[in-house]
Amino acid sequence: MKELESRIALVTGGARDIGRQVSLKLAEQGAAVAINYYDNPDDAEETVKLISGKGGKAVAIQADVTKPADVKRLVDETLKAFGGKIHILVNVAGGLMGRHPIVEMEESFWDAVMNVNLKSVFLVCKAAIPHLADGGAIINFSTQAVHDGGGPGAIAYASAKAGVHTFTRGLAKELGPRKIRVNAVSPGMINTTFHNTFTKPEVRQRVASMTPLGREGEAAEVAELVLFLASDRSSFIDGESIQINGGLFFA
Repeated sequence: MKELESRIALVTGGARDIGRQVSLKLAEQGAAVAINYYDNPDDAEETVKLISGKGGKAVAIQADVTKPADVKRLVDETLKAFGGKIHILVNVAGGLMGRHPIVEMEESFWDAVMNVNLKSVFLVCKAAIPHLADGGAIINFSTQAVHDGGGPGAIAYASAKAGVHTFTRGLAKELGPRKIRVNAVSPGMINTTFHNTFTKPEVRQRVASMTPLGREGEAAEVAELVLFLASDRSSFIDGESIQINGGLFFA
């Protein structure tokens, strides 16, 4: 029997890169997966096809997770598609959005980064928790930047993810009586569109060379960690933010 058989998972930002690999991995282990996306239905449908092609269950749901009405609809459509309770919530949605030194940063940019990376986690958790099964799991996405301040121009992103880090620990205490575990993963340099867009190739090469394992991580490796935290194998891990960076940084 697959370890997530008969469980329902909701993955925000679940259509591409790390989110896609998380969706695929959860489905591979038997979960029915609601894949949230914002503005790329083609990526979302491709992820659904990859899952259904292997006999899994998945549905793509468009929603802007910074808007309460969209988030409510996301949760409602997840329950409508699969019924029952949500057992696994993974908040992948987020992003750097740009690199700006603080003295050049517009307030609107700061607000946007906070909304996408921190407010979204609050809104989705708030909407999903009443429908989350006791004994379920929430996995949020933090980042190595929480601990080292991030690269040039990433102060807004690092600050927002620091909020996710603390939010995760507070929520773990709040949901403990229901045996719902809340953890975070904190990726370092992972080979994704994120770094294709915002990090120069020479910087990526330098960081990889500084990493004890001598390379960037892959999205599928992050998904394996998420699967562990979503499964009963991590039954006594709660309120943690687990580093996955090849040994580049030790928290």
